Amino acid sequence: MQLSSQTELTWIHNMHNSTAETPHTAGTGNETLSTQSPSSEFSLGVLVLLAFLMVLLALVTILGNILVILAFIMDRNLRHRSNYFFLNLAISDFAVGAFCMPLYIPYSLTGKWYLGRGICKLWLVMDYLLCTASVFNIVLISYDRFLSVTKAVSYRAQQGITSNPVVKMVAIWVFAFLLYCPAILFWEHVAGHSVVAADQCYAEFFDNWYFLLCASTLEFFVPLLSVAYFNMHIFHDIQRRQRHGSTQDCEPPRSSSLSWRFCFLPRPGASSPPSEAEDSVSSSPRPKKESLITENLSPSRGNSVTPENDFSVSFCSRTGSKLQQDKKIAKSLAIIVCAFAICWAPYTLLMIIRGACQGTCVHNSLYEITFWLLWLNSSLNPFLYPLCHVKFRMAFMKILCPKKFATLRSGFF
Repeated sequence: MQLSSQTELTWIHNMHNSTAETPHTAGTGNETLSTQSPSSEFSLGVLVLLAFLMVLLALVTILGNILVILAFIMDRNLRHRSNYFFLNLAISDFAVGAFCMPLYIPYSLTGKWYLGRGICKLWLVMDYLLCTASVFNIVLISYDRFLSVTKAVSYRAQQGITSNPVVKMVAIWVFAFLLYCPAILFWEHVAGHSVVAADQCYAEFFDNWYFLLCASTLEFFVPLLSVAYFNMHIFHDIQRRQRHGSTQDCEPPRSSSLSWRFCFLPRPGASSPPSEAEDSVSSSPRPKKESLITENLSPSRGNSVTPENDFSVSFCSRTGSKLQQDKKIAKSLAIIVCAFAICWAPYTLLMIIRGACQGTCVHNSLYEITFWLLWLNSSLNPFLYPLCHVKFRMAFMKILCPKKFATLRSGFF
């Protein structure tokens, strides 16, 4: 009887140890929150499909952002203050597609990291740095649009100062590095040990709820509220100017309103000057050659200039079109807010929940979906922002369709 009781106590003790180790085992899985790899959950066909979609997303991210970078390099008309921020955003998003995604794809599919601890640290630093820099760049672009609408005079006066955007761009990368990278590099040294298994790759603070909450506040909640504030303030400013009758002297043409149907191509019958402000309010005097191009773009049917169109370009673009331009900026910012919130909110909230429950309440597949949804934002950025701006569209046409661009340009002279 005593032997039986001792055996029973030993069995209970072993069961207690095994259950106590379960949360640790779940927590030391890869960044997919589980030790069970996707290869054991899905069939070979599903894995091939997932690999194809991941590679496709990486290629779209790389090619889309390369196009923005090439457009900035090849077209001097894009090199003014606000477009430097688009360039900064494109660089960070390009690096996400060229470095972060390719290294994560085999890890995501197999559940094991085969590249060593040094490459793991480098990947973590780059991933957190680039994604955070992308978010901060979106805030900077929104803030620049906010200034161009609400403080147009002072904004116009600073257009020629290139040092101002450069300082802001550098500050973006510094703040993004300081938010996560020191913790990634030195957390295990401060704690005295590492909780990451040898064949896994995730941050040491992955289960620290307090750190995740503070970092997520600075990385997601504050930027989201900032962008939303800029957007609401612009709408409020536009409504105030409408109530004061700012457009009673000249009614802007209806075709200048932002429409997704005509987002990617120049619109027939729409004047170019109102669309130019989508790149922000330009202050420096445009070259005479460029002004000839924009004036001839307005009557796209037959390239004939009528007195009505000429009046719309020369007079309305200087008065009533300013309000229409600001409306386009406001709508563009609304798109930014929605896309950013949809891509980042699920992952951020899931990470906070996961940190609170030590990874025991979050399913592997759900985490993977939100993780790739976060990266999807880097793929969407080249299409959401620059492609809805006339100058970028013309630069893209020059790169992708040089013959068509040459034909259009020859018709201007």
